[in-house]
Amino acid sequence: MLTAPYDCVIVANGSFPLLPAALDLLHEASMVIACDGAVRSLHQRGVVPSAIVGDLDSIPDVLRRHYADRLHGEAEQDTNDLTKAIHFVCDSGLTEALILGATGLREDHTIGNISLLLEYARLLHRVEMLSDYGLFTPLPARGGSLTSVKGQQISIFTPRPGVEIVHTEGLRWPISRRTLDSWWQGTLNEALGESFTLNLSGGEGVIVYRQHP
Repeated sequence: MLTAPYDCVIVANGSFPLLPAALDLLHEASMVIACDGAVRSLHQRGVVPSAIVGDLDSIPDVLRRHYADRLHGEAEQDTNDLTKAIHFVCDSGLTEALILGATGLREDHTIGNISLLLEYARLLHRVEMLSDYGLFTPLPARGGSLTSVKGQQISIFTPRPGVEIVHTEGLRWPISRRTLDSWWQGTLNEALGESFTLNLSGGEGVIVYRQHP
């Protein structure tokens, strides 16, 4: 599912990834941006972040001193640390980001982080969120095609139920030019082959989840 390398990897303070593919991407990344609460987990695993972004209220003093040359504090509370990291990516001139550690632990953080993906997609050329169980990909505007494996589990989420008109091709249970009126309605589908397509009309976009085969 993951294709070309990303400009950077952002690590949030959820469940630290255990998936070998995710760890490979983390260790191979040319730039690692840590939300401040994730610094402890990265440090324990020998990963040195290129930048640490957030309100900096979750960093132990010893690590604050250790990484003093790469701290980027944003005290405002209108955005979460993950969004602050995305803004740092944009300000750095980068256009592609993979997000790790954004799910697990607190469910409210998980839902909030996933819901922000379409906003991030309007800021970056490419952004995806990888967990140990699957990959979240935002599809804004008109939709598009995504790679898959036959039998792979697919779920589709609309940020504003009842607005986006969705039409699918290549899924076992087709959605034919209809709106999804609640979050669950586009879940638990299945890919028929090596790709599937979503055509969208409504301007909101959708978030697609592909479970690891």
